[in-house]
Amino acid sequence: MFKNRNFLALFILGLTLFAAGCPNRTSVGRINADPGRYRDKEVAIAGRVTDSYGVLGTGAYQIDDGTGTLWVVTRRGVPARGSRVGASGHVHTGFSFGGRSFGTVLEEQKRRTK
Repeated sequence: MFKNRNFLALFILGLTLFAAGCPNRTSVGRINADPGRYRDKEVAIAGRVTDSYGVLGTGAYQIDDGTGTLWVVTRRGVPARGSRVGASGHVHTGFSFGGRSFGTVLEEQKRRTK
C-alpha cells in the first residue's frame, strides 16, 4: 500500500507540473472582445477549421469555436477545412478603427488535431 501511495503522489506531482506549463484554453469570443488583454500572451483555443490558405508550408486558417472566429497563422502547413484542432500560441493585434479591432491573430506555436 505504501508503494501505491508513493506512486499516486508522484503521478499527481507530475500532472501538476505538466498542467502548469500549458496555457489555459480561452474562448475566441473572449479574445475578440478584449484583444489587448491577450496581446503577446500565450493562449490556447480549440474549434473547427472554417477556412484555410497555405503556400509552401506556411499559411493561415480560421478557427470557429462557437463563440467567434479567429485567424491562426502558422509555419507548419494548414489543417483541412472542417477538421477539429486545438492551437496554442501568442495573440497579436493589428489596429483599431471606430471602436472595432481588426487583425487579431494567433501565431501558432503548437497544434493538436482532434
